[in-house]
Amino acid sequence: MRKWLLRLTLSTVFISSVLAAPQALAQDAKPASEKVPGTNVQLSQSAVRDPQTRALAVADPAAVQASSLLCGSGYKLSYAEVLPDSRRFGTLFTYTKYVVGGANGACAVFDNNLGVKKRMKLKVCWTTCKVDEGSFSQYAGPVKYESSASSFDPACAVVNALMWEGNVAIIDRQTHVGACD
Repeated sequence: MRKWLLRLTLSTVFISSVLAAPQALAQDAKPASEKVPGTNVQLSQSAVRDPQTRALAVADPAAVQASSLLCGSGYKLSYAEVLPDSRRFGTLFTYTKYVVGGANGACAVFDNNLGVKKRMKLKVCWTTCKVDEGSFSQYAGPVKYESSASSFDPACAVVNALMWEGNVAIIDRQTHVGACD
């Protein structure tokens, strides 16, 4: 009777551990990277958590795809914002790239949604700044900052997006590429 009880206990432990293992593995696994529907653009972790960025990406996947292509391969959508407000004179897209043992990157594209040339300026800064400024009918950028420095966190790069109507700034936005802790 004792041997039978011992075997039953061991069998129960074995079966419960086999059944529980897939759940434990699933809990420890990193979430699969999400993509913007209808595109091959991946969302960064900050974009996955940002309802505004996700909603804008779903509403305008063609713009997300086009600006992503300007940044190049390996970049994930980090942040998207309609500027200055619901009137949508422009849209700011930012992307990040993390490469183990390689160069990390921050990229921004400032989309002109007015359909006419506007004086625009897009600036991305980390230890130095890179700028694209001029009169654009489609977009300013891409402006990229890439570095293999161990201290470089692309999400913490500062982005400035400006658009003028004559001498008056109709968009003047400063933000970070992504969620900067």
